[in-house]
Amino acid sequence: MASVLILGGGFGGLAAAHSLRRLLPDSDEIYLVDRSPTFVIGFRKTWAVVGHSTLEEGTRALDSLQSGGVTFIQGSVDSIDPEGLAAVVDGNRIEADAMVVALGAALDRAVIPGLEAHALDFYDPASVPAAQQAIDAFEGGTVLIGIFGEPYKCPPAPYELALLLQETFQERGVPANLEVFTPKPMSLPILGEAGCSIIESRLEANGVHFLPNHRPISVETGAVRFSTARRSFDLLIGVPPHKVPNVVQESGLTGEHGWVEVNPLTLATRFEQVYAIGDVTQLSLADGKPHPKAGIFAEAMAEVAASHIAARLKGGISEAVYSGEGHCFLEMGRGQAALVRGRFMAKPAPEVELTEPSEAFFEAKMAFERERLARWFPG
Repeated sequence: MASVLILGGGFGGLAAAHSLRRLLPDSDEIYLVDRSPTFVIGFRKTWAVVGHSTLEEGTRALDSLQSGGVTFIQGSVDSIDPEGLAAVVDGNRIEADAMVVALGAALDRAVIPGLEAHALDFYDPASVPAAQQAIDAFEGGTVLIGIFGEPYKCPPAPYELALLLQETFQERGVPANLEVFTPKPMSLPILGEAGCSIIESRLEANGVHFLPNHRPISVETGAVRFSTARRSFDLLIGVPPHKVPNVVQESGLTGEHGWVEVNPLTLATRFEQVYAIGDVTQLSLADGKPHPKAGIFAEAMAEVAASHIAARLKGGISEAVYSGEGHCFLEMGRGQAALVRGRFMAKPAPEVELTEPSEAFFEAKMAFERERLARWFPG
């Protein structure tokens, strides 16, 4: 009997658990560890903040995985021993024959002085209720939405929030001046100038002022400071800088860039039978840009890693490789969404496009959530 230890119950961890359960004999054990008792798909946080739905509608209990043959352990990962194929969870050492690290990216608000004190956060589920209450109570003024570090999860999310929030304020008759800033020279550099021009034109057409090349230094009461400017706000919503979780940093899995180093085709780390997937990794694309961090990519990585783990445990070899094909949704209001889609790992350069927005893509976004919740949490 063999066992696999999965650290993290997000998109990647759940996809890995279900893939392994399908590929391995029933007698093999699969353990999934997460400090939260529940799972919620990331884009539901934006819906909750603007009042379109609640987090609870898309939340599922991780202990229900037991019925599908996956043992869920709720607890905090104290340390990871990749050489020993083990982790310490709430003081208890758990050993396995293979391990998947899927602990995601941690939010590092402290790196920007004043950010935690003055900004609302819609990336952390625990912070969503406070953000929603502040938006509900907002009576008018300047709303500043800012990207405070890079890379960050779900690159279209800040622009999607700006468009949906503007629509919400207009429906409520709230006089709001919305601005969104990024340290980058364009909104989504992976799309190139033509694709970014479409997004930025859509923002401006909807009354959202786009501010490129704005790298924040600090936040004070009522203003964000940049190297050469200062921007005032009545309401600030920030995307905090991201970093690898401390427990992963301390494990020896990370490389010079600060994220877990993996083989980009197999997601294997330098340690035997230890794989890392999703936001905790940072792959480089052929043009040197960072691979986007999003759930659909974590899911695809999980399936490749699971294939290699299962094959090795059975004494075989897997030929599965990560292709980097996938998409992110970009909701644009009025019941429409576009897709940022393509072959991100293509050579000599990524092949990525922005589709025209449509109601069909908005329906596809809702179906995306329904299908995965039904698959991972049947019954």
